[in-house]
Amino acid sequence: MENNSYARWADILKTIGHPIRIKIIETLLDHDKCVSNIWGCLDLPQATVSQHLSLLRVKGIVQQERCGARVKYSISNRNIEQIIKLIKDRELT
Repeated sequence: MENNSYARWADILKTIGHPIRIKIIETLLDHDKCVSNIWGCLDLPQATVSQHLSLLRVKGIVQQERCGARVKYSISNRNIEQIIKLIKDRELT
């Protein structure tokens, strides 16, 4: 295995390794949401959620789609769903 693969894996884990970003990812696992829906679900300031969404987008974990004046976010890397599920399953044992 090349070192680049390990570095890429570590980068993904570092990116999702923040409590707010994990909450955002969990929120998006059910279905796509607009920023206002995400920050409404998380009870966090819009600016905080936007900053975390921006990082998740840059790292290729979420994607955005413009719907008129709104921006809808969704999970772009479905492997992230498996990672979150593994962590949750492990926590329960």
